[in-house]
Amino acid sequence: MNYILFDGPARNALLPFTFTRPVADILIGIMTIRQKWEMRLGSTTTTLTEEYLSEKFPMVELEENVMINASFLPNDVLAEMVSNLESNQAIFKGDEVIAFHTNEDQEEVDFDTYEIIEYQDDCLTVEHTWDIFSKNDAAIREDFEFLTEDRKSQPIPKSVNVIAPENIFIEEGAKLAFVTLNASTGPIYIGKDAEIMEGTVIRGPFALCENATVKMAAKIYGATTVGPYSRIGGEVNNAVLFSYSNKGHDGFLGNSVLGEWCNIGADSNNSNLKNNYEEVKLWSYETEGFAKTGLQFCGLMMGDHSKCGINTMFNTGTVIGVSANIFGSGFPRNFVPSFSWGGASGFTTYITKKAFETARLVMARRNVDFDEREAAILEHVFEESKKWRKD
Repeated sequence: MNYILFDGPARNALLPFTFTRPVADILIGIMTIRQKWEMRLGSTTTTLTEEYLSEKFPMVELEENVMINASFLPNDVLAEMVSNLESNQAIFKGDEVIAFHTNEDQEEVDFDTYEIIEYQDDCLTVEHTWDIFSKNDAAIREDFEFLTEDRKSQPIPKSVNVIAPENIFIEEGAKLAFVTLNASTGPIYIGKDAEIMEGTVIRGPFALCENATVKMAAKIYGATTVGPYSRIGGEVNNAVLFSYSNKGHDGFLGNSVLGEWCNIGADSNNSNLKNNYEEVKLWSYETEGFAKTGLQFCGLMMGDHSKCGINTMFNTGTVIGVSANIFGSGFPRNFVPSFSWGGASGFTTYITKKAFETARLVMARRNVDFDEREAAILEHVFEESKKWRKD
């Protein structure tokens, strides 16, 4: 069977992260949503997404296809239901479609003509940016159980101070010594060739993905995920970093999500709780206003390729677009559009020529090419975000 992950209605609510990737490639837990589906289905997937993303994330359509709403995270029951879908069948949870079968010659999809299969169990969904960190606890636990079932961890080094070692899994090539791991509050997963430097204290649930690094004497609270090739240090609480991002120095990051290729300057901090303890609101690209999150704790949402200088301070519930560069004293406003350059004293447009030069240098340091596809995606984001820049 050919499986295609589609963005669904959640795409706009997940901006700025879906400016540069389909919903399927959001990291939550230990894996991206795509990786979760592919491992449970035992099959590769392709993507139905925005046209400007389709060259990097193409769709392959065959004679028979199953379309899967990427905002739903799979579990064993749901994955089995999807794999058993037959012609003219669809799976719904309430009014929302999870998956449906299509044929290549099918001109339109009319669910009134479908056999509807109701999915009534609980499952994780990612429908808002803040879901990525607020549901990360549950996602790490589900991924940990799936990835470690019937497998044996690498031995925990003798120098490691450990609580609940049965909830710790270390992949081949990982390095750690003279650290404290407390997995009594949730599982701790240490990925292939990852490293935790000396003096670090980690409380689960925690996921350190392949080739990621925790810097010396870091203090990490769950539920935190450090994506592949990312680096983290200082004090971190309930944050998710996608691949190739750096928060390598002292400073606090809490209840936050960083996209790919982000960099947080030394001694930078974000607030995750309002002084009056009220519900946090976040900028919504859908309504072009501030939306209620239902959360008392909510920090920083930073899109791909964005960076901040040393000692930067972020207000509670700050949203930063793609390829923004923030520096200077004071608090920048709590919505910074893509390709903005500046800080609390004001912003100008970060022109693509300069932004691309930086991206090319940053990616080359990690032996990754900044190619024409990446440039075309960022050019589109630059044009799409013009209406929010005021310079």
